[in-house]
Amino acid sequence: MQVSKNTVVSLDVELADIWGNSIERSDAPLQYMHGGHGNVFPAIEAALEGRSVKDRVVVRLEPEDAFGDYDENLLRVEERSKFPDELEVGMRFEGDPGGDDEGRFFTVTDIAEDKVVLDANHPLAGMALKITCTVVEVRPATAGEIENGTADDPDSMILRILP
Repeated sequence: MQVSKNTVVSLDVELADIWGNSIERSDAPLQYMHGGHGNVFPAIEAALEGRSVKDRVVVRLEPEDAFGDYDENLLRVEERSKFPDELEVGMRFEGDPGGDDEGRFFTVTDIAEDKVVLDANHPLAGMALKITCTVVEVRPATAGEIENGTADDPDSMILRILP
């Protein structure tokens, strides 16, 4: 069976920078619903169209096609007193409900005396990426999966830009 609209595709995936340094590799095959359902970056979906089990594709994604350009406007410096006593670089906090930052997640990138630096950019923002996908399985989607636009599997993935 070939990858086409309304098929559920299982992939082994490796994410690397453009120099080939591995960032992440799937431990087990990941699944997504193929066919314009918004579950995967469009360039990856286009590269997989018509492929079969054991086929491998390598896709280079520029920042605008992946996690976006790095936006300095998403940096914040806040008073240390606004945070819990136990605070470490790498911790994440959600923006204020009802405020301009609602739904945004900020990562602590620096702690200096009475200030905390927060960054709401995706960790891979501004990076060109190389994604290698090997097709492990292709099956027809069920009627319920087609209706929902996603694979009904706990291993399904959504690899796309979030608003």
